[in-house]
Amino acid sequence: MKTRPPRATISDVARAAKTGKTSVSRYLNGEVHVLSPDLKARIEQAIADLNYRPSQMARGLKRGRTRLIGLIIADITNPYSVDVLSGIEAACRARGFTLLMCNTNNEVDREQYYLQLLSSYQVEGIVVNAVGMHEEVLNRLQQSMLPMVLIDRKIPDFACDVVGLNNPEASQNATQHLLDNGYDALLFVSEPLGSVNTRRERLAAFRACCQRHPQVHAENAEVPLHDAPLLAECLRDFYQRHRDKRCAVIAANGALTLQVARALQSLALRWGEDIGLLGFDELEWAALAGVGITTLKQPTWQIGYAALERVIARIEGSDDAVYEQVFSGELVERGSSQPLR
Repeated sequence: MKTRPPRATISDVARAAKTGKTSVSRYLNGEVHVLSPDLKARIEQAIADLNYRPSQMARGLKRGRTRLIGLIIADITNPYSVDVLSGIEAACRARGFTLLMCNTNNEVDREQYYLQLLSSYQVEGIVVNAVGMHEEVLNRLQQSMLPMVLIDRKIPDFACDVVGLNNPEASQNATQHLLDNGYDALLFVSEPLGSVNTRRERLAAFRACCQRHPQVHAENAEVPLHDAPLLAECLRDFYQRHRDKRCAVIAANGALTLQVARALQSLALRWGEDIGLLGFDELEWAALAGVGITTLKQPTWQIGYAALERVIARIEGSDDAVYEQVFSGELVERGSSQPLR
């Protein structure tokens, strides 16, 4: 079997260029002004001949910097997460950082493991889309003083910068849109609320908006994402109890919007004709689903970019007070929320 030649070292480059390691190090660190043109040319030629590639990790550690950012994301299969990741990666590339991404698959134990793993890699900061961290993990994070920014979900009793959607405003706009189009029986469907602030904030704004319209019947249901029978039962019950009204459903996130659409199809209910439908998060298939599904589009790429910018600011020494940066959403109107006949 053919063996790979050993990787060239800085000593090999110095020997080939007939100089010392200090001169090669100066060249690699950009201090070429202290080198003679002849020496600079010999070092360049030696690097090319040996195909020398310096270890960026080793160089970073020598300076006390790794230029690594850790990202812990709740669910990489969620389109929301993919768009956020794209924004974070773009900001890393622009600022000269490397991203280490960990997907927890919404499992708390994985989240704890990845926090420990990223710490061992000496990341300079962490961006987290929180699931439900254990108290001992939070305590270690607070003690470590590692720069950290949360995306979308806050952690109760944990003082940390947060970047995400203006949930009350977005939910208010979505609900008002349905009310303006004449719907007078609304069902807000979310996954179990737990301590997830995004779900709670969206539900609270939905209720507050409906309370200003006494003629409107408003309900909410909490359904696990993959419990299709329970979801279909909730939708069937809601529709049958309010057949004399113009009914509409608001789904609290993109993954749930897909499940609601499937459930409505299984019940032979057509959105935009029999019942209204509006979902949080813009999904590629939303425009192709029959008459199209109205969505509340989040600026996910911008949220990711801003979160990375914020954690870099903390890395560079910003001591501003902890704050929350929120972005407005955009209502993308399609046939699923049109006024029913």
